[in-house]
Amino acid sequence: MVEYSPYAYQVHEDPYPVYARLRAEAPLYRNDEIGFWALSRHEDVLRAIRDTDNLSNEHGVSIEPSASHPGAAATMSFLAMDPPRHTRMRALVSRGFTPRRVADMEPRIRELATRRLDEFIQGGSGGDFVSQFAGRFPMDVISELLGVPEADRDELRGFADTLVHREEGMLDVPPAGMQAAAYMAQYLGQLIDERVAHPRDDLTGALLRAELDGDRLQREDVLAFVFLMIVAGNETTTKLLGNAVYWLGKNPEQHALVERDPSLIPRWVEETLRYDASTQMLARTVKRAFELHGQKLEPGEKLLLLMGSANRDERAFADPDRFDIQRNTTASIAFGQGAHFCVGASLARLEARVALEELRSRLPDLKVASSGLKRVHSINVRGFSCLPVEFSA
Repeated sequence: MVEYSPYAYQVHEDPYPVYARLRAEAPLYRNDEIGFWALSRHEDVLRAIRDTDNLSNEHGVSIEPSASHPGAAATMSFLAMDPPRHTRMRALVSRGFTPRRVADMEPRIRELATRRLDEFIQGGSGGDFVSQFAGRFPMDVISELLGVPEADRDELRGFADTLVHREEGMLDVPPAGMQAAAYMAQYLGQLIDERVAHPRDDLTGALLRAELDGDRLQREDVLAFVFLMIVAGNETTTKLLGNAVYWLGKNPEQHALVERDPSLIPRWVEETLRYDASTQMLARTVKRAFELHGQKLEPGEKLLLLMGSANRDERAFADPDRFDIQRNTTASIAFGQGAHFCVGASLARLEARVALEELRSRLPDLKVASSGLKRVHSINVRGFSCLPVEFSA
């Protein structure tokens, strides 16, 4: 019988064969040592993502013990909420974080991308794509949205990196991560207080002004959401960009397609999200006893939704282990589905498209180096902490 633990594959080069064996052998997998159930097939994961009757987000979306702490919602925003509270919070956030606000940022996002690429290119004929571009550019975008001064952005990114980092085999947020979260919450709380005293037309100010039928977000609601944006919005897009560059480089025929037709770049983004998503899994807590694949799940038990596996399911995608930017990815659940569909999906897609358009235009011969690659140590985020590349300046 195949064995699976999320901790065992933090930095594994290729967990997907393990996922394939899970899908074949155990549609509902049980790990008694750590204490969780897991779904790996596309149909099952999709159904579970949408199931708010039997499954709860109130104890967070991670298997880590700290995610179930009563104070965790203070930093996870509506990721750690169920309807109707989730519905209210999301509706109010959407009043400030509008599609129009995101779309209007494209010119500024392109400026930020070209500026970071200029700095990267001036460094010579190569470097670490993550630390010199992919890690800094998304933080620039999120910071522009929220109104974080440029001088503070590297420090905030450092806090976010520390919060998600796990040493091999670590089973929870380490003390350094807890301290980083506290520093970040303190900083963002001061930013919010500054917007209360001196309103500005950024997302932080818009959230404070958002109103729906007389209802408004409280200070702690705004703090939780901007905290989530800094951590989740920054980390996942950083990993998306690194994964996109890595996998296109591993597939020369796909690289040639993009070179011939840049209009395929959005499809490059979508296939990367399906093929090797930044977020590999999300946890749910069983709300009430119910049966699934002949097993009875009890209240309080954890159920992992293996999105990375679902997006490689041969039942949903033909030849799923082939990286193909021309495939139909509409069945992808990289951003979730239903009530918990990622509120930042449109921003992530816009950032990735713009960054890769500029990258292709400015550095068409960029190649991933043959050594020095390092993967991030994280429970549910997959990507690179170091991705050396080479190019002709």
